[in-house]
Amino acid sequence: MKEKIHPEYNEIVVHDLSCDFKFVTRSTVKPRDKITFEGKEYPLLKVEVSSESHPFYTGKHKIVDTAGRVEKFRQKYGTRGSKTNATGEQ
Repeated sequence: MKEKIHPEYNEIVVHDLSCDFKFVTRSTVKPRDKITFEGKEYPLLKVEVSSESHPFYTGKHKIVDTAGRVEKFRQKYGTRGSKTNATGEQ
């Protein structure tokens, strides 16, 4: 392998903000934030979705409603053809 062309590969903590789940992995990303996790200091990468909260891995379908967009859509078009409940219940 050629020297000095590969990025540094370090351990980091990934923090899933949607479910407050943290795990250690390795990455070439260099985040600015740091966190002490399990007695050791790591760089911290904050994400909105990880395997802990993604519907594909959890088997649960969640609707993330930003500023009432889902409700506005349902008022305009109704629930015809929808695969989710109109009440938001699972």
